[in-house]
Amino acid sequence: MKPLAVIGNVNVDLILGPAAPWPKAGTEIIVDHDELRVGGAAGNSALAWDGLGVSFEIAANVGSDQFGRWLSEAFGERAAHWPVRPEPTTLSVGITHPDGERTFFTTRGHLPRLSLADVLAVLDGPKLSGGYALLCGSFLTDDLTQDYDALFNWADEHRITVALDTGWPLDGWTDENCAAALGWLSRCGVALLNEVEATTLAGLDDPADAARQLRSHMPDGAVVVVKRGPDGAIAIDQRGEFVVATAPNVKVVDTIGAGDVFNAAFLAALARGEPLSISLTAGTEVASRAISTLPRSYGKLKASAETMR
Repeated sequence: MKPLAVIGNVNVDLILGPAAPWPKAGTEIIVDHDELRVGGAAGNSALAWDGLGVSFEIAANVGSDQFGRWLSEAFGERAAHWPVRPEPTTLSVGITHPDGERTFFTTRGHLPRLSLADVLAVLDGPKLSGGYALLCGSFLTDDLTQDYDALFNWADEHRITVALDTGWPLDGWTDENCAAALGWLSRCGVALLNEVEATTLAGLDDPADAARQLRSHMPDGAVVVVKRGPDGAIAIDQRGEFVVATAPNVKVVDTIGAGDVFNAAFLAALARGEPLSISLTAGTEVASRAISTLPRSYGKLKASAETMR
């Protein structure tokens, strides 16, 4: 199996809910569920890999408070070299709603101070050679994002394929943010975007057209994946052909981190040598299981006949 790593935003999520209707200012409501857990796109993907029994490395940072210590303890030895920033740890409070959607309130905290030096102090380039690095939280990790060119150069030097999930810009898809994201994609071998991100970034309404447009900005042989929630996922393979995966029909409990779980399962299958169609199906199936179980469960990656030989 090819080596895997994830780089980016790890923070604390406090999940409360479900809440409906939204309370009026100055009032209080009682909800049925609360959970304090590891969050952030990189954190969610790492948890999924861990739940699937997949070996991986993770580069992140934490704040210098009790939440930072708690995050480091949650990742054990993998967090041994994470830098501790003097800022408070980034905290997201997620309010879930009866339809499975959610609303987040997030502090800036420590995430903007994750740097290239921090990443390179954690990840072993030669050890990751030939593998995949999932890059998350581009619009949250300010210091690292400014050095993306150097990060991509490091990945190229060690033959590491970067899989990019930008996340949603805090100030929306401005012309500047679109230009930056397209520039990043020009250095990446895999794009992992949800439907709204893909269509907005490409300026096209149809997700398939958006995927094709985004792929035109990427290197030859790149793969573009568009995550479509209950409608599954689509992808354009290395030859420019479309692949489609449908999502299982499940009762949604908690959609938080669904796209991040998809990323983890998809890349794990790809790293194991599965074809794109099987990898796409793995992403949809594992993510569907995750959002329909409480406590969250990931199941197992199903092996195709090809990889079982």
